[in-house]
Amino acid sequence: MKLPAGGQGLWPAFWMLGGNIDRTPWSGAGEIDVMEQIGREPGTVHGTLHGPGYSGAHALTGETKLADGKMLRDRFHTFAVEWEPATIRFYVDDRLYETRTPADLPAGAAWVYDHPFFVLLNLAVGGDWPGNPDGTTVLPSTMQVDWVRVYSRSR
Repeated sequence: MKLPAGGQGLWPAFWMLGGNIDRTPWSGAGEIDVMEQIGREPGTVHGTLHGPGYSGAHALTGETKLADGKMLRDRFHTFAVEWEPATIRFYVDDRLYETRTPADLPAGAAWVYDHPFFVLLNLAVGGDWPGNPDGTTVLPSTMQVDWVRVYSRSR
């Protein structure tokens, strides 16, 4: 993916939502944010898990910055998760930057990553986290996606 030029209020994301969302309200169905970026942080990528008791501002999240002050808009980057029954690892450009397991959950919270999920890609504008667009916001903006792949390990 090549992310937009940026500015306040832009919110590109590559994420997955639990396939049972029609029967289980968010965040009980689970959400895996493979990649989120907010326009005011053009060199930072976030990876997050949302579930019951750990969502929104209390989600399990990690972030990484590109080396040497580079920006996510400068070239295409590869964002990935490796998702196993009790481990989810987050990568940018083949570099691991976060690992989450059930041990990271708040006491009594459920690990809800044991059922099918579906993929979403979007470029949102505005919201509580990225804020509203302002004079720094580049509009129109685009998020370019070259490919999306899903692999399954043979057992």
